[in-house]
Amino acid sequence: MSDTDHESVETGNPGSMQVPQDAPEPVSSDQPQIAPIVAPLVPAPAVESAIARRTVEETSDDATPPAKADGESWIETVKTVVYALLIALVIRTFLFQPFNIPSASMEGTLLIGDYLFVAKYEYGYSKYSFPFGLGPFSGRVFGSAPTRGDVVVFKYPRDTSTDFIKRVIGLPGDRIQMINDRLYINDKVVPRVRVADYVEDVDGITYRVPQYRETLPNGKSYLTLDRFSDGPADNTDVFVVPEGHYFMMGDNRDNSDDSRGSVGFVPAENLVGKAEVLFFSTNGSAHIWEFWKWPWAVRYERIFSVID
Repeated sequence: MSDTDHESVETGNPGSMQVPQDAPEPVSSDQPQIAPIVAPLVPAPAVESAIARRTVEETSDDATPPAKADGESWIETVKTVVYALLIALVIRTFLFQPFNIPSASMEGTLLIGDYLFVAKYEYGYSKYSFPFGLGPFSGRVFGSAPTRGDVVVFKYPRDTSTDFIKRVIGLPGDRIQMINDRLYINDKVVPRVRVADYVEDVDGITYRVPQYRETLPNGKSYLTLDRFSDGPADNTDVFVVPEGHYFMMGDNRDNSDDSRGSVGFVPAENLVGKAEVLFFSTNGSAHIWEFWKWPWAVRYERIFSVID
């Protein structure tokens, strides 16, 4: 071999040998001791348990909103009721008010057991537009005059806690009189035409009442009943309607207390509103809240009828 093919080895004392500096470290034959590897971002088991428990608690708190105190719940309920009452009061005072018919003075047009809505805005507002007549002013505001022939609700002049419903016959300045069953306005007889009799049942007995279609000077037409040919209010003096007042009559002419009798002239301030539409009607065998009796008591054909 050539010298270039062999590494040179120097010898010294027989008991020693020189180890080259770049020789590998000595390798032990024993099993190496490996230190445990701990990932610095992985929590210990106890820490994991604590974190999991806290996470569950936080999740539970987020999912369930905090319960309101009993006091807060009652306050919310009271506020809701107050708001509902205020809305109902506004509607009743300024828009529509329900009434029911307890008497037969408007029979032919309105029957006992009818329930109707009265438009409060038709003639403006007075203190009687408010509950218990507690309006803070006198006279009428935003007022407009009723039309001859309107069916109106008004406060009884002798007792304003009582509501009456009649038809407007006389306007301020009119001359009203009854002569032999016939109505005269400003000295002219109001034309009427006989129509089919009005049939009613009283205590199981059927009665037929003469019925007429009467037409006022403005063209308003409606039905009237004439039970007696010479009733106590079929002949009267002349009534001259004063300014700011109206003359009212019931369509059941011989069974109506109206401006010919104790009602007298009705001040404009006493007008409550115009009767517009029936929303319910019962034959008298059931009240409006006795719904279990409705199938046999309701007059279905009268519901949502417009009042002429």
